[in-house]
Amino acid sequence: MELLEIMRRRRSIRKYTQEEIPAEILTKILQAGLLSASGKAKRPWEFIVVKDKAMLEELSGCRAGGVAMLKEATCAIVVIGDAEAQDVWVEDCSVAMANMHLMADSLGVGSCWVQGRLRNADEVSTNDYVKERMGYPDNYQLQAILSLGMPAAEPPAYELDQLPMEKVHYEKF
Repeated sequence: MELLEIMRRRRSIRKYTQEEIPAEILTKILQAGLLSASGKAKRPWEFIVVKDKAMLEELSGCRAGGVAMLKEATCAIVVIGDAEAQDVWVEDCSVAMANMHLMADSLGVGSCWVQGRLRNADEVSTNDYVKERMGYPDNYQLQAILSLGMPAAEPPAYELDQLPMEKVHYEKF
């Protein structure tokens, strides 16, 4: 499938069936993240794969108001970055997240980006909430969590002729 078509079809999926994601598909999603571009090829990211249903439910409390899709997910990938190893860890981790998001869709897996950085749980930062549960070192910071599951429904693809092309400027703003 052509990359633009994958991008056109990719939608955030928040409702999942309980069908397991096959191991070989999960591996491809992770490989897409590991193949991501990064500043000076430092690859400051680490991925924590979470399949335990009790932990997924607990992670759903990582933000004020909660993120219910994590309760329904069959898997999630916690993406953290080494803030000491790379000054652009946020951007590098975002590229990895985007690659995994696109790869998941291309393989028929639903996904949703759960923003973690600069967010808060009820009494602590989302980073601290997740770090307490995942046990990563202090030099790592949470970028986001990618919820994964087989889609319960498929929303329609975006239409290219409805894109806001007025946001594109040539030569000057």
